[in-house]
Amino acid sequence: MKVLITGANGLLGQHLVKLLIDSTNYTIIATGKGVSRLPFNSSNRFNYFPLDITNGVEVAAFIAEDRPDVIIHTAAITQADECEQNPIHCWNTNVTATRFLLGAAEIAGATFIYISTDFIFDGIAGPYVESDIPGPINYYGSSKLGAEKSVMESKLPWCIIRTVLVYGNILVGNRSNMVSWVQNNLSQCKKIQVVSDQWRTPTYVEDLAKGILLAIENKAKGIYHISGEELLTPYDMAMATAAYLALDSNLIEKVNASVFVQAAKRPAKTGFIIDKAKNELGFRPLSFKEGLKKML
Repeated sequence: MKVLITGANGLLGQHLVKLLIDSTNYTIIATGKGVSRLPFNSSNRFNYFPLDITNGVEVAAFIAEDRPDVIIHTAAITQADECEQNPIHCWNTNVTATRFLLGAAEIAGATFIYISTDFIFDGIAGPYVESDIPGPINYYGSSKLGAEKSVMESKLPWCIIRTVLVYGNILVGNRSNMVSWVQNNLSQCKKIQVVSDQWRTPTYVEDLAKGILLAIENKAKGIYHISGEELLTPYDMAMATAAYLALDSNLIEKVNASVFVQAAKRPAKTGFIIDKAKNELGFRPLSFKEGLKKML
């Protein structure tokens, strides 16, 4: 089976490529913006190609030539403030590019797996199940929901995997996430302010990659929530990180979200109920403490 991955240079993309190389006999076509940042050499099972997913002609030609059986679309602008400040660029990357990929996938007859986010919800009634009604409160969430609708309206076999606040070590590069940000600042004895009035079910990146592989192996269709199970605030995560690394937790100031001036509004309480993924796919996430242990 031939699997195409967009956004392969990102945190999830890198771990997904590694998992598929290590655990399957799939042929992997990795794509991303610019040159490869993956720590893998080209082989008969793996190749990397630069691909501008916002260029419809380029996307159509690339997929027509390679004809993948499965497309895993992880590429997106995920920074909520950036999306709020640059809405046209956000929409082109998160929605229009997804439509280009869907059109090309229909011609190739590929299965389409789309990676989405908890930010499609308003955060009033979390944690959420798959059937809950979306209501994004920022442009990032609106763009991801727009892409979801395009996936659902396509003629393809599709699966949407939503996730929450992904953390873990990138294999190559310097991409930061909540845990690494706390570690870097506290290790330099810098004070940080961390919100305690937003709740999430943080997701270890290797768990998310495994959840996607389970979806492929089970030929999953429809929407699945893939995340951790523990409902935590960023402050909870910061304190747990400090305790695990024996760093000074007195440097962590507990604040509410109103302290920060941000372009994009954040939902207060999201997080996912993952019973569907557990029962239908056999998904079993690590606890946050276990995720910290693997990461750190």
